[in-house]
Amino acid sequence: MGSIGVAAWIAKLAFVGLLITGRMNGALGVRGLVVFLVLGAAAWFGLSSVEWGRDYVTSVLAVIDIALVFTIFKGDVRIT
Repeated sequence: MGSIGVAAWIAKLAFVGLLITGRMNGALGVRGLVVFLVLGAAAWFGLSSVEWGRDYVTSVLAVIDIALVFTIFKGDVRIT
């Protein structure tokens, strides 16, 4: 497994972790949870089933993760 495989696992784990965090934190209601679940499932399973889409699953999940971070934390997370 190369660096792309590791990035794919990080994007998938971050997606699930952010959904759990957002729901437990109260930042995601039921509607928001369903919307992000549908988007994630469409990226995860929908793009995986299309030949040209397999290359974009990790990128699309990463973008959805960024949207989840903005939604849950009400903006960007400060590193420093």
